[in-house]
Amino acid sequence: MKWVTFDCFGTLVDWRHGLLTSAELIAPGQGARLLEAYNRHEHAVQVESPTLRYRHVMAETLRRACAEEKVELNEDDATVPAATIPYWPVFPEVGAELSALRAAGWNLALLTNCDRDLIAETLRRLPVPFEAVVTSEDAGAYKPDNAHFDLFKRAHQPSTWVHVAGSYFHDMVPAHRLGIRRVWINRLGERAPDETIIQKVLPDLHGVLTAVQDG
Repeated sequence: MKWVTFDCFGTLVDWRHGLLTSAELIAPGQGARLLEAYNRHEHAVQVESPTLRYRHVMAETLRRACAEEKVELNEDDATVPAATIPYWPVFPEVGAELSALRAAGWNLALLTNCDRDLIAETLRRLPVPFEAVVTSEDAGAYKPDNAHFDLFKRAHQPSTWVHVAGSYFHDMVPAHRLGIRRVWINRLGERAPDETIIQKVLPDLHGVLTAVQDG
């Protein structure tokens, strides 16, 4: 079977918008700097506690970000990011592009740094069904660890496999390490630290079918 695996947040769902909105709810006018501080701390929390549920990773990361930026945080406000995930917006082109992949005979899967219950809420918003989902809760680790990819491969034995994701660090690096074909959805116009890791790059999901099939 031929499969396209996707990261979810930042690739299909607007992670930055969702987290920025959450930060603004907690500290109006300070969301942007909290978001940048959050980005600096999340991976460290995941490495320290690879089996910690993602909702708790988010809460602890937010605490560290607020401490760094000297923003007062009420304890119950640390749960805001996880509570808002079901309402984070899907990028507008996702439905049509995923539908084109399905129509061309590709099976779709998610490999996500998220909990089962949180991704279940997000799946309600995604306009196309997925045949498989691997979460950090299932894998017992967070990407860029290989665990998501290894678990998916054992379960589905793909004959053809392309991984499509927005994060160079969390997704392109491990996919390259494992020899998986890959398409980088570079929505933020970032520069890859190592260009040799990148095979295909798109600014968003438009044209992903061609990128996947041209490999």
